[in-house]
Order: sequence, then structure tokens, then C-alpha cells
Amino acid sequence: MKKILLILLFFLISSCSNNFEIVDDLSKTNYELVDQNNNSVLFPQVAKGKINVIGYIFTNCPDICPLTTNNMRLIQEKLKKEKIDGVQFISISFDPLQDKPETLRKFAEVRNLDLSNWIFLTGDKSVIDSLMKRVNILAVKSDSTTFKDGRKIYYYVHTDRIQLMDKENKILKNYKGSSVNVDEIINDIKKLN
Repeated sequence: MKKILLILLFFLISSCSNNFEIVDDLSKTNYELVDQNNNSVLFPQVAKGKINVIGYIFTNCPDICPLTTNNMRLIQEKLKKEKIDGVQFISISFDPLQDKPETLRKFAEVRNLDLSNWIFLTGDKSVIDSLMKRVNILAVKSDSTTFKDGRKIYYYVHTDRIQLMDKENKILKNYKGSSVNVDEIINDIKKLN
């Protein structure tokens, strides 16, 4: 009887350790992308073995994407302050025609982001479109602006999202990127650590 109670207690404790339902399992997929330094990477393979905070952006975004990026920066800083390691940050552009590797690198530099555990990814449009469909990110071209020099930029109406992905490349939770509760995501990360 004592042995049965111990076994039940073990299962109860282990099942309560993290109460995430799997949103999507990316472990059997790979998308060939490039990072901000123009290095080829396979996503999500590049994320395996780490807890990942993933944001979806485009660099011409006037509102949601800068807020999402800043919230990811705040999460990164708080994790460092609390000495929590093993977390990687990934920003993926859904605008590969504009967001080339050097554009993503400048985007990070202007914001003085710590890239020691943060990568920015882009790729061929067909690959990015396939990835966005898989992770349920909707991005629809919207208004455009034409400058005096003839350069044209456009904007997107898009999903406002940060995702939490575990070490096995399973997406566990979605958050509203522009207004994520930093403490909530930190606590969720602690459950996985």
C-alpha cells in the first residue's frame, strides 16, 4: 500500500510540474533560413536543446513589432538578472523581400539588442510563407508608402504573437507579443527549466 501511494504521489507531482498543452510539434520539420549574419540555419533545429522565445516581425512595422521586440528584450534582461540560462530568443521576419540579413542586423543594432542568445531569421519567400502557415501567423499586405526617391515600402496587418517553444521544439504557449506580461512568460520559462 505504501509503495502504491508513493507511485501515485510521484505521478501527481510530475504531472503538475508544467501544465502546458502542446500547441504544435515542430520537431519533425525543418525550414532552411538565414540569420542576421547571412549564415544558413535550419529552423527549428537551431532551437533544439534550448527553451525558445520566438517573435514574428517585419522591420518596417510602425507599432506591434517594435513593441514585441522590446518585450522580448525585457524578458531577456530579466532572465539575465535572475541568472536563468538556456533560453534563446528568435525573431523571424515574415517579410523576406524587404528583410534581408543585413536589414535584420541593423534592426537589432539600432535597438542595441544583445545577440549573444538572440538570432534574427529570414529566408526565401516560399519557405517563410510555409513556416508562417504552419505556426498560424497571418500577415496580409496593407498600406504602402512611396518616397520621393521612388522607394516603396508596405505594411502588414498581422498576428501579434510571441511563442514559447520547449527544448524538444514543441510550441507550448502563445502570447500577445505587443503586450505580453513579462512576469507570466518568465514564470512559464521557470516551469520548463
